[in-house]
Amino acid sequence: MFSEIREYRAFELLRSNKQRTDYLLTKQARVVAMTCTHAALARRDLVRVGFKYDNVLIEEAAQILEIEAFVPMLLHPFEDGSRLKRVILIGDHCQLPPVIKNKTLASYSRLDQSLFARFLRLGSPAVHLDSQGRCRPSIAQLFSWKYSNLGNLDVVRAGPYTSTNPGFVFDYQFVDVGDFQGRGEHCPTPHYFQNLGEAEYVVATYMYMRLLGYPADRITVLAAYNGQKSLLSDIFKTRCGDDPLYGLPKIVETVDKYQGSQNDYVLLSLVRTKHVGHLRDVRRLVVATSRARLGLYIFGRKVLFRSCQDLDPITNTLFQRTTKLTLACGQTYCHADYKHHKHADRVAKQVHIDGLIEMGHFVCQLANRANYL
Repeated sequence: MFSEIREYRAFELLRSNKQRTDYLLTKQARVVAMTCTHAALARRDLVRVGFKYDNVLIEEAAQILEIEAFVPMLLHPFEDGSRLKRVILIGDHCQLPPVIKNKTLASYSRLDQSLFARFLRLGSPAVHLDSQGRCRPSIAQLFSWKYSNLGNLDVVRAGPYTSTNPGFVFDYQFVDVGDFQGRGEHCPTPHYFQNLGEAEYVVATYMYMRLLGYPADRITVLAAYNGQKSLLSDIFKTRCGDDPLYGLPKIVETVDKYQGSQNDYVLLSLVRTKHVGHLRDVRRLVVATSRARLGLYIFGRKVLFRSCQDLDPITNTLFQRTTKLTLACGQTYCHADYKHHKHADRVAKQVHIDGLIEMGHFVCQLANRANYL
């Protein structure tokens, strides 16, 4: 008891919250978590209070600038020597690198190369994961080619990973979207790409899923561009925001910002119809196709992305299936931890949706039936 009282003695002497925080940080804390940005901002204060540590663990190390990776290693005073013994970098160099807005710096100075990627390029010893436990093995085929001998854990061979997605024939599918109102992609301001046809198709598919009973918090909507993200958000607010039948999806975000996150079902809009744009970087599509656990539905222009050879390892797999959205009628989603989807095991009537207009009529009929019931 007296030893515990002795530990609290410092809090009687230190009156301000700042002093008490510094005391806990330097004397009591065993694990301290912060971002690299905060480490840079707080470095002077940390050195002043004599903050010392033995190990540094940097997560998502492949997505931060090389200079940012050095900051967490320099948070201690050097006068008495460094206690730092071990630095562990965790990341995925097959996904998106740090974002450099100046293309000249990114291309010619390799400023977009992370310290993590540099070590791998130089042949430093590394531990490579050889199994994934995020998504269905069938979805994993879309990105597993990028990794050496990537297998699947047993967890993705049982439970919800083995059941079908109610209302859909396929667990993943590329949906070919043609021009809507005579137009594909458009750019109201520079680099602000939008595609109304794809946005409407994604929203209609979301509404269809909600009518079948899919929880909104298990559906993520991704776009390849910020302009499309804004357009999708506006349409969702108009079509679904005030209707209790639908509600809003958990997240509407760009592919780049969603790296490191996941959800059960992902609806992805590729936006472009004239040029592939920054989707030519296959790492971006690897990120996009690896966000979904159970269902991935991609909306884009087939003829454009088939012509891009850089994306062949992914698109060749996607285009083995029909590019018309294929629905399974008569099935509904059950919330009981995915164990039993109503009528999911029976042979359902398949419906091939021939474009956005037909999808809109299909969802409207389903909504009218739901309102009638």
